[in-house]
Amino acid sequence: MKTIRAHAFTRCRRTSVRWRRSLIQLLVLAMVILTPLQASRADISDLFKDFSLKDELELGRKFSVLIKSRMPLIEDPEVVSYINDIIKRLQTDMKPQPYKFEGNVILDNSLNAFAVPGGYLFVHTGLLLELENESELAGIMGHELAHITQQHITGRIAKAKKTQLMGLAGALAGMFIGGGSTGPGLAVGSLAAAQSAMLNYSRQDEREADQMGLIYLTGAGYAPQGMVGGFEAIRKKKWQSGSTMPAYLSTHPDVDERIISLGDRIRMLPPDMLKRPEDNKRFNRIKTLIRARYTDPKIALRHFDRSAPDDCMSQMGRAIALARLNRITDAADNFDLALACSPNDFLVNREAGSFHYMKGDLDRAATLLQKAILLNPRDYMAFFFYARLLGDKGDIKGASRYFEELLLHLPEDSEIHYYYGRMLGENRYLFKGYLHLAYSALYKNDKKKTDYNFGLANTNAKTPEEKQELERFEAKYQERAEFWDK
Repeated sequence: MKTIRAHAFTRCRRTSVRWRRSLIQLLVLAMVILTPLQASRADISDLFKDFSLKDELELGRKFSVLIKSRMPLIEDPEVVSYINDIIKRLQTDMKPQPYKFEGNVILDNSLNAFAVPGGYLFVHTGLLLELENESELAGIMGHELAHITQQHITGRIAKAKKTQLMGLAGALAGMFIGGGSTGPGLAVGSLAAAQSAMLNYSRQDEREADQMGLIYLTGAGYAPQGMVGGFEAIRKKKWQSGSTMPAYLSTHPDVDERIISLGDRIRMLPPDMLKRPEDNKRFNRIKTLIRARYTDPKIALRHFDRSAPDDCMSQMGRAIALARLNRITDAADNFDLALACSPNDFLVNREAGSFHYMKGDLDRAATLLQKAILLNPRDYMAFFFYARLLGDKGDIKGASRYFEELLLHLPEDSEIHYYYGRMLGENRYLFKGYLHLAYSALYKNDKKKTDYNFGLANTNAKTPEEKQELERFEAKYQERAEFWDK
């Protein structure tokens, strides 16, 4: 993983708004540098006074940009919307918050999830695949959301008057992503420094997050046992595989006491709450999609081969894995089986439609993708492939309508920008074509291609409106460029 060089941190006055903004930038930038920044205790003491909600939101936003610019994210709207729907459900018994919560899914096989100031929550695919029930996932997410709502991190930042800047930022990175396979590229500084920094959650923080998380979980209508079940599943897997336990289970030695305490609290809940049934239908669909699309296809295929013959989702998963292994005829047969098993499932129609599009059967693909969109008007992946299909058939206006609709909902999806830009360029809409290719490269963190396509877009910009579009692009560019190599 590449790193960013940092400039020296100089003395400044806490009354300067400009320097307080710079502090937010340095907190995030320090997560990816290799050498500690030196700052006097007096400087840090001044800078962390009056750490406001505005500062918290800015720190969270920048941390989110950092994660998105350095780690592989799942962009399938079906997966992302699932996580955000759980977040919305967990807000049922949550008092009004100043945050607009946002969930993201990181493609990583570690059993981890973390939330950062400002309302951003990240879930690893490894965690999704390992848990048995949606209530377990919701319990872990509720715990992480509680760290945000109770302002555990920002409260400790405001009190961190004797901690060096590097320790603060290093702790932020280390506690969230230091344990995963993608973590070492972001977690910086010595492990000892990160562990000793004041940002590590205290035992009181963890207990409060457990308690509030349980309130959020039960208020959302989930079985309360999921709170303990999720933690137990992770701890068990850790001992089986030797993998690193996430921060919320490994930071403090009293995890056993916490699980016992939670169990005691749960047993005191009303009997009707304890008897709540598990509803894992959507949870299992998402697991099937992630396993089939993003894990090793050979391992995924063995998993689906062990499933019951009448399991429609497993038939779809098997077809996806076979397609990834380039076993096209077998994949087509399995998609037919999945469609026969579940003809009105939008996800099956979407996956079969995108498969037939990729193998060149545009008519079959059009029928399946149109049906998927009718069954679920929010299936933006079906929109994406149907837009490409219309472009291939020469319906540029129709394709553009679908691409523009997609970008309203998924403005940072690099593939949407890439295929839209390519279609526009091929049909002589040069400014918009190059601009969308620049956006695609930007969200892929490819600086060279971003600069190249932006230069061509700038050359072809003629109208005042196009000049304004370039200015909006430059603002996005500067936001990402903060975390690129200097």
